[in-house]
Amino acid sequence: MRQTASVLYIAVDHLVPERGKGIAGFDEFTAALDHAGVPAVWLTRRSRLQFDEPRRKLGHAHPFIGEDGCGVYLPEDYFHLRPESGNFRSRPTSTLRLGRFTCIPLAEPLPAASDALESLSQETGVPVVTLRSLSVRELVQNTGLRPREAELARQRDFDELFFFAGASPAQIERFLADGRKQGIDLRQHEVFWSAAVGASIQRSIAALSRLYDRALRYHAPSVAVATEDLAPSLFPFCDRSILLADHTAETETDPHRRSRARKIRLLSRDVWEQVLESVASKA
Repeated sequence: MRQTASVLYIAVDHLVPERGKGIAGFDEFTAALDHAGVPAVWLTRRSRLQFDEPRRKLGHAHPFIGEDGCGVYLPEDYFHLRPESGNFRSRPTSTLRLGRFTCIPLAEPLPAASDALESLSQETGVPVVTLRSLSVRELVQNTGLRPREAELARQRDFDELFFFAGASPAQIERFLADGRKQGIDLRQHEVFWSAAVGASIQRSIAALSRLYDRALRYHAPSVAVATEDLAPSLFPFCDRSILLADHTAETETDPHRRSRARKIRLLSRDVWEQVLESVASKA
């Protein structure tokens, strides 16, 4: 592995959307990072299968954190780790083989989330519908997804996607409160919700940092790059932060947490040049 001054952690769901065009210049930015030898770890709420196509299109050859901190996916031979059998939670770098990737699982693999979600629904009396319980045709009708998107959306390694079926706001509030008391990670993704057991972006970054430190034989500082809405889930766990603010983000909603973040206007023409400059400056 080439020496590097830093390792980037980029929340890419709004930079590389599932539909439509991504942010202009992001592909050139990715290529520039590769040319400079700066690893860029991508963070997404999408699954391994959903994320395969955008990674291939942009030539992303570094690890990514999938399903909102459920697992760290490593390209084959990236750190030369071998998948291990047995209890994956017994060692911090225990791995699984999932498709073309070596995976460090942070959350409990399915069906743990499915079982926890079903039990919570029964206990609270709040009905939920999981995406995996629907046929592709039903998913298309209920969500507006295209058939291929619908098929990929319901194929997960760790978390369970669901939506509430006719529940009131008060019922949903109670459901979420009871679920969090039980240690279930419940997160909203626009019209969907996800349930996971043990997901952690913090532990995902920590696991990767240990591997980079070992491969490089020194500590390369971590740099978080995220838009305003995704920043809270990433910024607290990195050494430095770069906030990509859109034209409506004139103020920071959490000044204490982001006081050390450099703010760059996402829609400016030279946004990626500014990010590269900030990464290189070490400031």
